[in-house]
Amino acid sequence: MLNDTTNNYLKACESWRLKFLNMDKQQLLEKLPEIKTEADYLSLKLYGRKFGIHTQTGEIVTLEDCKPAAIISQLNIYTLLGFASPQASLTDKWVPFRELSGASPFTMAFEKHVLEPFALTFSEQTEKLAKACEVLSGVNLSHADVGYRINAFDCMPIKFLFWDGDDEFPAQANILYDNSATDFIHVESTVSIAIEGIERLAEAAGIEIKGPIFKM
Repeated sequence: MLNDTTNNYLKACESWRLKFLNMDKQQLLEKLPEIKTEADYLSLKLYGRKFGIHTQTGEIVTLEDCKPAAIISQLNIYTLLGFASPQASLTDKWVPFRELSGASPFTMAFEKHVLEPFALTFSEQTEKLAKACEVLSGVNLSHADVGYRINAFDCMPIKFLFWDGDDEFPAQANILYDNSATDFIHVESTVSIAIEGIERLAEAAGIEIKGPIFKM
């Protein structure tokens, strides 16, 4: 059980853990078909990594080693479970963060603390980025120097787009969401979903993240 009450994110995870215990598990399975039942866990994948939510304790672990999941992964999973609407469905209409429902107040922060670090991290690293996207089972796109559609959750595909810089212009990046994203998860969690994606890509590429990315 999480017990570090000095950390707001840990407090949030503990609050969500308790909420999960009172959730209707059958309803979760019905509204999010990607969730599976495996022994004492409800399992699902986040950027291709399988996680389990223990049905009796609400604790989230990575199922490959049964170790506690990273805080960012826990919050992304809990908020998916808590906010997904039974009527939510993919639209195949792709929009930048600022066009998501309720996102406009956070647009400047998203550009500064998500898109800028994404661009800085992979500047002059296009081959490594492409290989990292493939490690995460991304589908290649033709929209950018490196562009891939990657499933965060099965119900939440994300398009990561990157243009490398040259002598005149710095590298640029964008992240597109299916317009339905905020029907599945809280708008603020679409930010942490993007951050986790960048972290996973950097990990797969074997490079350190550069720039002022949000830390969780």
